[in-house]
Amino acid sequence: MKDVRIGGVPEHFNYAWYLALKQGYFKSHNINVRWKDYFGGTGQMTKALRDDEIDIAVILTEGIIKDITEGSPCKIVQVFVDSPLIWGIHVAEKSAFKQLSDLKGQRAAISRFGSGSHLMAYVNAMELGWDTRSDLEFEVVKDLDGAVEALTNEEADYFMWEKFTTKPLVDQQTFRRLGDCPTPWPCFVIAVRDEFITNEKETLQVILEVINSITETFKEIPEIDAIISERYQQKNEDVKNWLALTEWSQENISPSTVETVQNQLMQLDIISEKLPYNELVANLED
Repeated sequence: MKDVRIGGVPEHFNYAWYLALKQGYFKSHNINVRWKDYFGGTGQMTKALRDDEIDIAVILTEGIIKDITEGSPCKIVQVFVDSPLIWGIHVAEKSAFKQLSDLKGQRAAISRFGSGSHLMAYVNAMELGWDTRSDLEFEVVKDLDGAVEALTNEEADYFMWEKFTTKPLVDQQTFRRLGDCPTPWPCFVIAVRDEFITNEKETLQVILEVINSITETFKEIPEIDAIISERYQQKNEDVKNWLALTEWSQENISPSTVETVQNQLMQLDIISEKLPYNELVANLED
């Protein structure tokens, strides 16, 4: 039995992995997948990949590309979710901020530096015409619970996180959402440590085949909206809206998408150099 360590956020996007584990699909191929939830998101996972705590991560595209350009020994092997991630821009319910322009120069809560909440704050600032050098301040809060505490106690002013994950907090009037900021690229990819790609290529290919067989027909699973609604404590209508907007992928990331992401990160001074496609992406067919 091959032991494989996989990490991802504990969100509805990754329910397909839960199904594969629950149904024993990996074990039927003599693979023992140990899944770990990363509540701190992409920044926490990039560190886990570097530290050899996990072999594979289901991770935000922009975050892993940034980390690979900074020396992380990993490659992207596939797009997992092809549609954009819709980041909600939230303030505390009782906050005096009423519109996005009010947030210029205010403190953005981020899970950690290099995380999606950090990088997308730059994307949002650029789209709003702010000066990304002077109009952004950051407060590290580790995770969603930390963001709730920081915004409620006025230790940070706004927080960007996937809008459907935070929707229950909006419904409970803990957060108020001022707007959305979709990623201009596919949101989640599957990234793997170079060592694992080299030594366990066949195992990796089987893992991808298993998860792809689920995501190909994910929306056709009977009552999938009700199942996700109950598991993730979300309103059924919100889950239906999310499912309508979300498309999974079984293909690798394209050179044009990699170019778009790197150009955006360069423009925002988040990365200092661009890498060739084959230094960021592994083709398992080779």
